[in-house]
Amino acid sequence: METPETGPVLSLVGVSKTYEGAQKPALDKVSFSVKPGEFFSILGPSGSGKTTILRTVAGFERPDNGQILMDGEVINAVPPFKRDVRTVFQSYALFPHLTVRENVEYPLRMQGEHRADRRKKAEEALALVELSTFADRLPHQLSGGQRQRAALARSIVSRPKLLLLDEPLAALDLRLRQQMQHTLVALQKELGIAFMYVTHDQGEALSMSDRVVVLHDGKIAQLGTPREIYFAPQNEFVSRFVGRSNLIHVRFEPTGDSYAGTIEGTRIAGLTSDRGGTARMAIRYEAVHVKALNGAGRSPDAIPGVVEDVLFLGTNCEVNVRCGGLSLIGTVPAARDSTFSIGQPVQIGFDLVNTQVFYD
Repeated sequence: METPETGPVLSLVGVSKTYEGAQKPALDKVSFSVKPGEFFSILGPSGSGKTTILRTVAGFERPDNGQILMDGEVINAVPPFKRDVRTVFQSYALFPHLTVRENVEYPLRMQGEHRADRRKKAEEALALVELSTFADRLPHQLSGGQRQRAALARSIVSRPKLLLLDEPLAALDLRLRQQMQHTLVALQKELGIAFMYVTHDQGEALSMSDRVVVLHDGKIAQLGTPREIYFAPQNEFVSRFVGRSNLIHVRFEPTGDSYAGTIEGTRIAGLTSDRGGTARMAIRYEAVHVKALNGAGRSPDAIPGVVEDVLFLGTNCEVNVRCGGLSLIGTVPAARDSTFSIGQPVQIGFDLVNTQVFYD
């Protein structure tokens, strides 16, 4: 039997929400649970329902149908200030006239804690985010990364059971975002608080999370670990949204007891199915092998093509290859000298371990 200590911190059960005047629901029968101490991310494009979930959990919106539970208790009608939840916003939402310490103390002051107790807890929270030396500064005297850490300290000072993070790194530059990702993961492990992180950035979700739910048009497209989401997408949307994939038309034709896959007229060794007909194969850029044609000629199961363009990305290059009516992108290690050139004849092979085939 589950108890509040062992059961989910948060559960959504068949939650639906349609805004007035909208043509379709923002959330359509969404169900999932967040475990104690879990780093749980909600990933999806704009309009997928991420913010609506956050607002319903925080108490700023009420679902039309379904239940929101914390520690097994339905909280649909519980006002925001009575929920054991805190939110970190993208805009930081710090009081400009209060010092960093006073901002962090503010939630405790609203709870009526004594000055000495709230000062001690604020100093502990500031130490956790490495802002102790900035405690007496005003928010405008901090950098963007420091303001974000101050907002984090204010949110964790009362040790809520659930911390909501609403795209908190979106306003930071790349280097600061990467630093803050490490800070968030370390902080979450230190505190043991469940984090629910809302983002449209797949890199953030995959790098930090224990589990990820991918939303599409208000519905759950997939829920799993980052590796499950990345290496075993369950549908075309997830395969294209998470990571970078080619979507290739394949024809499966009878051969013995199974069906062999053909792409652009070339039968691909190892590409088989138990169904015939046409399908689409999703394959990550890194699983597309681009090789120069040499004196030995083309491999019999490789697809011939011509390089259309090459994007240098630092550690890697993305090579766009035209193969008849098909355009494929493969990732190759970058070299000091250009690895491939526009117009160069090449051959394409596939790492079929990292492919998924989708039928209509």
